[in-house]
Amino acid sequence: MASSMGGGNAGEGEWLKVAELRAMAEAQDPHVKEVDNLTLRRFLRARGHAVGKASAMLLKFVAWRREAVPGGVMLAELVRTELSHEMAYMAGADRAGRPVMLAFPAKHFSATRDMAGFKRYVVYLFDAMCARIPRGQEKFLCVVDLKGWGYANCDVRAYIAAIEILQSYYPERLGKALMIHVPYLFMKAWKVVQPFIDANTRDKFVFVDDKSLEETLRREMEDGQLPEMYGGKMPIVPLE
Repeated sequence: MASSMGGGNAGEGEWLKVAELRAMAEAQDPHVKEVDNLTLRRFLRARGHAVGKASAMLLKFVAWRREAVPGGVMLAELVRTELSHEMAYMAGADRAGRPVMLAFPAKHFSATRDMAGFKRYVVYLFDAMCARIPRGQEKFLCVVDLKGWGYANCDVRAYIAAIEILQSYYPERLGKALMIHVPYLFMKAWKVVQPFIDANTRDKFVFVDDKSLEETLRREMEDGQLPEMYGGKMPIVPLE
């Protein structure tokens, strides 16, 4: 439901644009009334505060959400197969208080991937992360651990699909994606994926070399929030 306009380092001018965006979008689709103002602001920011472009993006999102998640919630039963692979884990929070997700692409196999099921899984994953974001924050941190990744895991179509869902329907939600244990082969696949990523999203992917891995992770997370597998004290829990 639409919320009051408050919080989040926004000035009066930005909230006026949010109101303008709401009026423009609602005139074309009454379902926009169900979208809260913070979400509208994220769409506005994703389009550089250009109200017309933000409205087009928002309307596409509302129509997509109605079709992709007709009941408003992506049920775990619909992604049970993907969840069984344990490709994503929930960890603690970073120093800014944003929730942390760990992703393990080496557990994904292109030969057995069903694209429709994979897309549902991505929506389930992003919804779960967004639900964990505390008041006062709007983004999450992702650690993508590519250890063990090889030819059998390479799935450019799936990567492009996931990124398109992220940047089109979850704007301003990803704070940063730390890419770690990156094999040389993956960089070849990444070159194919890159043209499909908008500049704003592309800047959020940070490739970390092994020499600076510990320093980078500890800069992002306190010891009590750093996952145990990286030398910290936080146990990780598979996404369910």
